[in-house]
Amino acid sequence: MSDVILFHVEEGMARLTLNRPARLNAFNAELAHAWRDVTHEATSRSDVKAILIDAVGPAFCAGGDVIDMSTTMGSGAEITALAEVINSGIRSLTESAVPVVAAAHGTTAGGGLGILLSSDYAVVGSRSRLGSLYANIGLTPDLSVSAQLARAVGQRRALQLVLQDRLLTAEEAVEWGLVAEAVSGADATDEADAVRARAEEIARFWLAGAADAYGHAKRLVRSQPERTFVEQLSEEARSIGASLETPEAQARIAAFASSAARAGR
Repeated sequence: MSDVILFHVEEGMARLTLNRPARLNAFNAELAHAWRDVTHEATSRSDVKAILIDAVGPAFCAGGDVIDMSTTMGSGAEITALAEVINSGIRSLTESAVPVVAAAHGTTAGGGLGILLSSDYAVVGSRSRLGSLYANIGLTPDLSVSAQLARAVGQRRALQLVLQDRLLTAEEAVEWGLVAEAVSGADATDEADAVRARAEEIARFWLAGAADAYGHAKRLVRSQPERTFVEQLSEEARSIGASLETPEAQARIAAFASSAARAGR
């Protein structure tokens, strides 16, 4: 894989690391295609049960590399095509039955919000700032921001973010439900390390538990908007029946029943 995104799988966890620190991990064409490729691989491998997304440098992701786009792309059609490449990777994550945690230290802005929202659990640092900022350069939201932001924080808050020149603090992002938690560090570098460590702890928790069940629970919640209420109930019923027959569930249910029997005595 290209070195603009690092990819490593170990003990069931795939780590995807954005690696354009000099450009605040903003997406150019090279990163877009690498992102699509590694997300497709991570979500299609049977040995991957959890995915962690992090980044090198002082920021998580500044969205699209506007400077690069202004010098290498001459039309809106080219930008649209590049966004669709990144969208393919976003869909790989959100449509998969693999839980995803993001370690989003520093700043997350523009399309970077879409990358963060593609995770199922996001950790930031206490110094982190998160915002839209598209309109500052005359652009509209992309990379799933308009699709996922309102689902995460509600329509009114989503509009507050995309219609203002505003960066949320870490505390506000937690309060809004945009991210799950914020951790602190002695300085920016220490804090980035703490964010990564906490995200890895979450991924390890999934791996140490009923990993497939966590993954399909994520799938049920993520895919719910595609179904009516009745259809969702049917999918839940189908899914729990299928999970009951897995070796993982059989072993855990037997252990639970044995423990309950001993406690009853």
